[in-house]
Amino acid sequence: MKKWLYKMYINLLGAIAHLPFKVLYFISDCMSFVVHYIIRYRLSLVRRHLLLVFPDMTIKERLTIEKGFYHHLCDIIVETIKLLHITDAELKEHIKVKNVQLVDDIALQKRPVILLLGHFGNWEWVQEILYRFKVMRIGGEIYKPLRDPVFNDVMYHIRQRFSRNLLISQNDAARTLIRLRQNDEPFCIGFISDQRPDRHHLRYWTKFLGQDTPFIVGGEHIGQKIGAEILYMDIEKPSRGHYILTFRPIQPQSQAPDYPYTRSFLKMMETSIRRSPELWLWTHNRWKHKRNDSSIS
Repeated sequence: MKKWLYKMYINLLGAIAHLPFKVLYFISDCMSFVVHYIIRYRLSLVRRHLLLVFPDMTIKERLTIEKGFYHHLCDIIVETIKLLHITDAELKEHIKVKNVQLVDDIALQKRPVILLLGHFGNWEWVQEILYRFKVMRIGGEIYKPLRDPVFNDVMYHIRQRFSRNLLISQNDAARTLIRLRQNDEPFCIGFISDQRPDRHHLRYWTKFLGQDTPFIVGGEHIGQKIGAEILYMDIEKPSRGHYILTFRPIQPQSQAPDYPYTRSFLKMMETSIRRSPELWLWTHNRWKHKRNDSSIS
């Protein structure tokens, strides 16, 4: 049954992926209306989050962000499906990458790069950066396996569209990156670091978007162990289906008692979100737990 479902999903999504972007975005528009106004997917959660973060905004201003978010969410879905059938040349037309030389300069020093980013913009298209490097030859991402084993295999297949992309399970991150470092070959590995941590991962509590928030600190923890340079991936969306990805150095907070890179990353992430709030994943139950909640200790 699992194998049959997997083939069905891949064939169905593959057929959709053959559609031109114009048709895919029409589908996205229709889907956005259904998800937002009919299914009302996590709508109360989105509204609660927007009220927490932007209490001084008018209701109309928050509703504008809400509407933009659902449109963007559905765009991400069709853009991710499109990865099953898109050429490198087509993808290059949709993505502009800035400051690539920063990564290649680090690679020339034989040092790895830990790239911190969030569920912002289109994180599934970020792997395209691997084709922009001239010196850095190894790249990949840390992923969290999905609960549904069939859909997890489908997403793994989609992400394998980038042939140079190493897909490393969150549970295997430390030992895999330490082993790569021992080979003395530079690499660039992305960590999506704005997820809510579970009981199995190191966490750090801080104020984020005005809320007391726990964060995964594995990227910085592993990066320090292997002597990596830690960078931030900023994402902008100048127009529909087009993204600007910029590598930015992270200046660690010198006065921070712990996790100085994570502290600086979160400040940069917050700046990006406040600049374009509709591009962040507001449906994620980010503030489910409180600092003294024993369920995540």
